[in-house]
Amino acid sequence: MKIIKNPTSDDIKSIINELSNDNLVVYPTDTIYGIASNIHSSNAINKVFDVKNRSHEKPLSVCVHDFKQLELVADINHIQRKIAKSLLPGFYTLLFRKKENVSQLLTSNSDIIGVRIPDNRISYLLTKNFPITTTSANISNSMTPNNIPDIIKQLGDDISIYIDNGVIKDNTYSTIIDLTGDKPVIVRKGMCDEDKINKILKMNLYYDD
Repeated sequence: MKIIKNPTSDDIKSIINELSNDNLVVYPTDTIYGIASNIHSSNAINKVFDVKNRSHEKPLSVCVHDFKQLELVADINHIQRKIAKSLLPGFYTLLFRKKENVSQLLTSNSDIIGVRIPDNRISYLLTKNFPITTTSANISNSMTPNNIPDIIKQLGDDISIYIDNGVIKDNTYSTIIDLTGDKPVIVRKGMCDEDKINKILKMNLYYDD
C-alpha cells in the first residue's frame, strides 16, 4: 500500500501502470473519493466488488477521459450527446446503452452503463489510456469518508495506491440521470446545478436519430 499526495507526472505514470496490472487505486473525483480499476480487466473489476463487499447485482459506473472515450463504451445519439455536453465534465453520472465490448460483469448483466467525465485534474490524467471504474471508496452500505486516513481504515491493504487530495469539503455523491428512455430522468439526486437540471428535465425530448 502506498499513499501519494500531489502526484507528479511520473507518479501518474506509475499509478496508471498499477491499474494496467489489475491493481486498485483510490482517487479523488469532483464529488467523493472513488475506487479505480481497469474496466477492460475482469480480474480488476472483481477486485472492486470484493474489496467493497459489494453485490455483483449492483453495477459499477465508469470514469472516462473525454467524449471520444465515452463513445467507445456507450451508444449515444445526437440528443443524448447534446445533453451530455451541457453537463460534462462535471458532477453527473449519465446512463446510456452500453457498447457490446463493455463487460457484462461491470454492468451486472445490464445493457445500461453509467458514465462520468469529472471536472477533476487527477481523474482526467488517470483515464488517459483507458476508462476506469468510479465507485465510492468504502465498504458497501457504510459511510464514505471524506479523507484518506478514514478510507484506509475501511479498505486497508487491498488498495495498492491511495491518492491523498486532502479532505473533500462537500463529499456528496454525483447526480445520476438516465438518458436511455424517452426523456431524461433523475435516478439519484446528489451534487448538481439546479438550473441545469431543471432546464434539461423540462425539455420535451424523444430520442430518434
